Amino acid sequence: MRRAEALLDVTRALSAELAASTWSPPTAFVYDPTTYASGSWSSYVRKYGGRAGRVVLIGMNPGPYGMTQTGVPFGEPRLVRDWLGIEGDVVPPTEQHPKRPILGFDHPRTEVSGARFWGWARARHGTPASFFRTFYVVNWCHLCFLADSGRNLTPDQLAAEDRARLYPLCDAALRRQIELLAPRRVLGIGAFAEARARVALEGLGLRIGRILHPSPASPRANRGWEEQVEAQLRGYRLLPPRR
Repeated sequence: MRRAEALLDVTRALSAELAASTWSPPTAFVYDPTTYASGSWSSYVRKYGGRAGRVVLIGMNPGPYGMTQTGVPFGEPRLVRDWLGIEGDVVPPTEQHPKRPILGFDHPRTEVSGARFWGWARARHGTPASFFRTFYVVNWCHLCFLADSGRNLTPDQLAAEDRARLYPLCDAALRRQIELLAPRRVLGIGAFAEARARVALEGLGLRIGRILHPSPASPRANRGWEEQVEAQLRGYRLLPPRR
């Protein structure tokens, strides 16, 4: 439990640092689900974050329909509630983009990346306890960025001055989390997360790699993401063959 509370403290400190930030175009709205969905975010960390020595999977940052709604990485609402067993009050922030409202667990839209990721975890491992014995999932950044049009912005699409401020803060927070989790391996979910992990974790002597990101924006991920990730994890000797 002490490890989980320390992980939560890292996120709270990062949120406090970022809350005072002003953002340049194209960024028009910024959501921090670890604050307005703090109940489910805290439940996730306390329920699953307390063990050391696992494989840590690192996502980039939330899109508007997953963690941004539920507070859980890749947090497709139905799988978070029905498989991970996590619920919590979501109190929408005062400032919201009219096209991207925060509806929490009642949001009607499926978050494809989360449905693929946690759907695979359920199919492969059966129970959350089995999955989290081997893996734990964090995001490099827990903020969602939206353009004035409502378009989702990934961190590499932010203004240069915003990237210059954001990247060192998120790198430092990731390093503190990894030091607490003491993983046996670190895998970025996608090339961006792998690249940030290599910068943030330099000198820690960790083996760092990547798996394919489940985003539907990736043509490769749309051609059998689950099978490709299974092959990648077996290549790292992190999954036995299916029986």
